[in-house]
Amino acid sequence: MSYRFQAELWVYPGENPWYFVTLPFDHADEIEELTRTTSTQRGFGSVRVRVTVGSTTWATSVFPDNKAKSYVLPMKKQVRTAERLTEGAPVDVLLELVDIPGA
Repeated sequence: MSYRFQAELWVYPGENPWYFVTLPFDHADEIEELTRTTSTQRGFGSVRVRVTVGSTTWATSVFPDNKAKSYVLPMKKQVRTAERLTEGAPVDVLLELVDIPGA
Protein backbone atom coordinates (compact mmCIF):
# COMPACT_ATOMS: atom_id res chain seq x y z
CA MET A 1 0.00 0.00 0.00
CA SER A 2 1.49 3.35 -0.98
CA TYR A 3 0.55 7.01 -0.84
CA ARG A 4 1.81 10.06 -2.75
CA PHE A 5 1.23 13.50 -1.33
CA GLN A 6 2.73 16.93 -0.83
CA ALA A 7 2.93 18.50 2.63
CA GLU A 8 4.68 21.41 4.30
CA LEU A 9 7.79 20.76 6.37
CA TRP A 10 7.31 22.08 9.91
CA VAL A 11 9.39 22.10 13.06
CA TYR A 12 8.54 21.10 16.59
CA PRO A 13 10.68 23.58 18.56
CA GLY A 14 13.04 22.80 21.37
CA GLU A 15 16.71 22.52 22.21
CA ASN A 16 16.99 19.83 19.54
CA PRO A 17 14.08 20.57 17.19
CA TRP A 18 12.34 17.80 15.24
CA TYR A 19 11.09 18.28 11.69
CA PHE A 20 7.91 16.67 10.36
CA VAL A 21 5.34 16.61 7.61
CA THR A 22 1.71 15.87 8.43
CA LEU A 23 -0.09 13.27 6.35
CA PRO A 24 -3.32 14.29 4.57
CA PHE A 25 -6.39 13.34 6.59
CA ASP A 26 -7.74 10.85 4.05
CA HIS A 27 -4.44 8.95 3.97
CA ALA A 28 -4.16 9.03 7.77
CA ASP A 29 -7.71 7.69 8.18
CA GLU A 30 -7.04 4.82 5.77
CA ILE A 31 -3.69 3.96 7.39
CA GLU A 32 -5.26 3.97 10.85
CA GLU A 33 -8.05 1.66 9.68
CA LEU A 34 -5.67 -0.73 7.87
CA THR A 35 -3.18 -0.96 10.72
CA ARG A 36 -5.80 -1.28 13.44
CA THR A 37 -7.54 -4.18 11.69
CA THR A 38 -4.27 -5.96 10.83
CA SER A 39 -2.68 -5.40 14.27
CA THR A 40 0.42 -3.80 12.77
CA GLN A 41 0.49 -0.70 14.95
CA ARG A 42 3.56 -0.54 17.18
CA GLY A 43 4.50 1.44 20.27
CA PHE A 44 2.61 4.73 20.66
CA GLY A 45 0.44 3.73 17.67
CA SER A 46 3.35 4.10 15.25
CA VAL A 47 3.32 2.43 11.84
CA ARG A 48 6.45 1.29 10.00
CA VAL A 49 6.91 2.81 6.56
CA ARG A 50 9.38 3.22 3.71
CA VAL A 51 9.60 6.78 2.46
CA THR A 52 10.99 8.38 -0.69
CA VAL A 53 11.58 12.12 -0.98
CA GLY A 54 13.41 13.14 -4.13
CA SER A 55 16.21 10.63 -4.62
CA THR A 56 16.36 9.64 -0.93
CA THR A 57 14.63 6.52 0.40
CA TRP A 58 14.68 5.39 4.03
CA ALA A 59 12.81 3.29 6.60
CA THR A 60 11.08 5.01 9.50
CA SER A 61 7.69 5.17 11.20
CA VAL A 62 4.77 7.57 11.18
CA PHE A 63 3.25 8.55 14.51
CA PRO A 64 -0.31 9.53 15.40
CA ASP A 65 -0.68 13.16 16.43
CA ASN A 66 -3.89 13.86 18.32
CA LYS A 67 -3.54 17.63 17.89
CA ALA A 68 -3.24 17.34 14.10
CA LYS A 69 -5.76 14.46 13.97
CA SER A 70 -3.41 12.73 11.56
CA TYR A 71 -0.05 10.97 11.43
CA VAL A 72 3.23 12.85 11.35
CA LEU A 73 6.32 11.76 9.44
CA PRO A 74 9.70 12.70 10.96
CA MET A 75 12.15 14.14 8.45
CA LYS A 76 15.67 13.40 9.61
CA LYS A 77 18.53 15.82 9.06
CA GLN A 78 20.26 13.58 6.52
CA VAL A 79 17.18 13.70 4.28
CA ARG A 80 16.59 17.43 4.76
CA THR A 81 20.22 18.13 3.86
CA ALA A 82 20.34 15.76 0.86
CA GLU A 83 17.07 17.10 -0.56
CA ARG A 84 17.69 20.73 0.46
CA LEU A 85 14.50 20.98 2.48
CA THR A 86 13.79 23.94 4.74
CA GLU A 87 11.03 24.74 7.20
CA GLY A 88 7.86 25.74 5.37
CA ALA A 89 8.93 24.11 2.11
CA PRO A 90 6.52 21.80 0.27
CA VAL A 91 7.74 18.20 0.32
CA ASP A 92 6.71 15.58 -2.26
CA VAL A 93 6.42 12.26 -0.44
CA LEU A 94 5.99 8.64 -1.49
CA LEU A 95 5.07 6.66 1.63
CA GLU A 96 4.78 2.86 1.60
CA LEU A 97 3.36 0.74 4.43
CA VAL A 98 5.71 -2.16 5.11
CA ASP A 99 3.80 -4.41 7.51
CA ILE A 100 0.48 -4.81 5.71
CA PRO A 101 0.02 -8.41 4.49
CA GLY A 102 -0.38 -8.49 0.70
CA ALA A 103 0.36 -4.79 0.33
